Amino acid sequence: MTRLLRKIHLYIYFTAVLFFFFLGYPWLRYYAKDPTKHYNKLVAFRKWISLASLYVVGIRIQVNYETPIDWSKNYVLCANHTSFLDITVLNYLCKSPFSFLGKIELLQNPVTRLFFQTIDIPIKRESKISAFKAYQRSCELLKDGKSLAVFPEGKIDDNYPPVLHSFKSGAFRMAYENNTAILPVVIQNAWQLLWDDGKTFGSRPGVIQVKILAPIFPITNKPDASLSLETEVYHKMKEAWTICNK
Repeated sequence: MTRLLRKIHLYIYFTAVLFFFFLGYPWLRYYAKDPTKHYNKLVAFRKWISLASLYVVGIRIQVNYETPIDWSKNYVLCANHTSFLDITVLNYLCKSPFSFLGKIELLQNPVTRLFFQTIDIPIKRESKISAFKAYQRSCELLKDGKSLAVFPEGKIDDNYPPVLHSFKSGAFRMAYENNTAILPVVIQNAWQLLWDDGKTFGSRPGVIQVKILAPIFPITNKPDASLSLETEVYHKMKEAWTICNK
């Protein structure tokens, strides 16, 4: 019975996402005609759709900050990735306009397609050309003062319970080259409410616990600064993840 209820909850959640997306679609379609001009409005709609859908099914987000965050600055937000809910978590916590860097398959999703055609950045990791273009566009956004959200593990892994896997280097090279701080985000238990896409275990109501670590700035005059930044971020996130998921 529990498995059945979790499946029903998952269907209600995805139905809510579609409902709020189509409710706002006339405005989204208009804003998508000029995404540069309407960037902030598209970001706001993406956040509204995400959070409204989450609240309908009784899921809340609780954030614990290691230090106060100055949202007037831009960041490369690096979050671990275990659940579809991770996207909503970042929409919730980032108080300034930002774009996602995500897998090209999100262009096939009826909801995320519009955003990845306009304000977000799709990447096909197997393609060097696609990766280069995504990297260039990401750097342009950072130079323009916008933030960028990245899941440095590159994907949701098949392990259950999930673990924190090694990181891809791109986010840290971008932060180093653009002198932008990394903001480490540890999403501690979203996988317990909805693991991966929910097809295996469904979903349930609850509170997602999130730990925001202090921003980490690249040391520009240090040899192998990008690798050093990646290592520091990984170990700090690993420590925070392990405390909650022993």
